[in-house]
Amino acid sequence: IYKCGGIDKRTIEKFEKEAQEMGKGSFKYAWVLDKLKAERERGITIDIALWKFETAKYYVTIIDAPGHRDFIKNMITGTSQADCAVLIVAAGTGEFEAGISKNGQTREHALLAFTLGVKQLIVGVNKMDSTEPPYSEPRFEEIKKEVSSYIKKIGYNPFAVAFVPISGWHGDNMLEASTKMPWFKGWQVERKEGKAEGKCLIEALDAILPPARPTDKALRLPLQDVYKIGGIGTVPVGRVETGILKPGTIVVFAPANITTEVKSVEMHHEALQEAVPGDNVGFNVKNVSVKELRRGYVAGDSKNNPPKGASDFTAQVIVLNHPGQISNGYTPVLDCHTAHIACKFAEIKEKVDRRTGKSTEENPKSIKSGDAAIVNLVPSKPLCVESFQEFPPLGRFAVR
Repeated sequence: IYKCGGIDKRTIEKFEKEAQEMGKGSFKYAWVLDKLKAERERGITIDIALWKFETAKYYVTIIDAPGHRDFIKNMITGTSQADCAVLIVAAGTGEFEAGISKNGQTREHALLAFTLGVKQLIVGVNKMDSTEPPYSEPRFEEIKKEVSSYIKKIGYNPFAVAFVPISGWHGDNMLEASTKMPWFKGWQVERKEGKAEGKCLIEALDAILPPARPTDKALRLPLQDVYKIGGIGTVPVGRVETGILKPGTIVVFAPANITTEVKSVEMHHEALQEAVPGDNVGFNVKNVSVKELRRGYVAGDSKNNPPKGASDFTAQVIVLNHPGQISNGYTPVLDCHTAHIACKFAEIKEKVDRRTGKSTEENPKSIKSGDAAIVNLVPSKPLCVESFQEFPPLGRFAVR
């Protein structure tokens, strides 16, 4: 982001100065992304920062998915908007092992990304400057082997994943090939759409395949935020998941069932005649106050298969790492698209095989880590969910 012009020079210089003053010089790049004052003081990345930069082929928006345990909720709402995940693993002695251990975050993040439908993956093996000896080929190969084996268990095909040895701090193999790793002949990926190869991380980003965008489906746009902008009015913001949003559309917001006309649509500070799936947009609506709308509502076209709230729904649930047993009545918090809401496991109907979906046990008393089950869920207030077949982004969720 720094090098590709996503952030202006003045901002960087200001942050660098603040970082030095607070003795966090070594955090300088992370610092740039942690733009909220509160976050900067806590030294943690919170909000899903939508940062943009350009490569030779794409505009890339980074949804920073933070590496602290309590931020998985943000990751869940962030990941489900991503076309590709870049998993950064630290090559330093002991650091990699901690991340990949049974309860480490590397594992959890990779599993979540796959479960939430992010099917393309790039692995950056970072901090190659701090291996022993520095820029060690055996260490890179060891990590590549280990990560390959466990992403394969999750469902990724390791042959379709680029593994790039990098140092984000020194810039090795980020934008251009490093001279420090003459042993690295480059990454290769093989997939049904063809092969790709390159030396550095930015080339791996350019090798991402743009997913087919479902423009032919009905409109679904989960709200990430709602702003009140002086002189303009109410501006909901979110990503078009399916369908097309244009000025003049009469939208309905579920589950509140509020209907209004879209006056204008904007992206990257430019007015759009239409927004398509994948676009993060703001749109101005008539006669609706900011107070009536909230994050987690979903906008759709009132005249074409509009979204509705559900008072209960049936879903397949996979238990990742949960201490103890889960039985009927369990009420965790559910994150689905941008909604965050308490949800009761009203009835665990059956246990199923995670890979085939076939039933293995009817009406189980309880389920535990590693199990997959079909469950009837009751949200504490109506929630806009859809079938995974019809609208995948609104049909996947996580509970914690």
